[in-house]
Amino acid sequence: MTSGADERAGRRAPVALVTGGASGIGLAIVRRLARDGYAVVATDLPGAERERAASDAGAGFVAADLTREGECAAVVDAAVALAGALDVLVCCAGYQHIDAIPDFPAARWRHMLELMLTAPFLLTKHAWPHLTASGRGRIVHVGSAHSLAASPYKAAYVSAKHGLVGLARTTALEGGPHGLTCNVVAPAYTRTPLVAAQVADQARTRGLAEDAVEREVFLKDVAIKRLLEPEDVAALVAWLVSEEAWGVTGSVHPIDLGWTAR
Repeated sequence: MTSGADERAGRRAPVALVTGGASGIGLAIVRRLARDGYAVVATDLPGAERERAASDAGAGFVAADLTREGECAAVVDAAVALAGALDVLVCCAGYQHIDAIPDFPAARWRHMLELMLTAPFLLTKHAWPHLTASGRGRIVHVGSAHSLAASPYKAAYVSAKHGLVGLARTTALEGGPHGLTCNVVAPAYTRTPLVAAQVADQARTRGLAEDAVEREVFLKDVAIKRLLEPEDVAALVAWLVSEEAWGVTGSVHPIDLGWTAR
């Protein structure tokens, strides 16, 4: 997980922990950071396929259920143990549930908020000593265009993604004196398993044929009529965690094809 160039120069590679790092946008971020010379540790739910995906991308792997506080702490400890330090935290773990508010299960609401908002807070809390000691600590939360706008039938997802903005801005203010930055990337619909899995539920709740969902839902409100690719989001994350972005903090970076320009 350490680049040969860094080893030869006597410098350690910067270390990144990526949650949700075994598929979709998270996996694309793992691949990009590994390619850029980071020592990367990916965390995701247990599973041989997930561990293999992380390994193939050049990362270490830690299995965890991030809805449990103890496992958030253990993931940070494991990343430091595997790689020797921690400089970058990228929070990407999440999933979607689509239902109208009267039908939205309260247990599902709680679980989604625990994974997509409470877990990033807990990971930040437990990673704080390492990120501030780094002198160039970076946190990026993978939000969504739903960090800035709402859609029907997504109460928990929209609430969690909005909440990440507040968390990032507070973290930026507290972390600034330590050289720690924190930002949110806000992509539109991206070609991932998470988006593909929404098609049937979007069709059900909106009364559409499944083959109309991409046109009538995913691309309806964007200026550029195409889905993002995970690598597009990874490229923005890679810049935000770079030394070039040292002065960028407390901000939201839409990569939303013009969705929130309206």
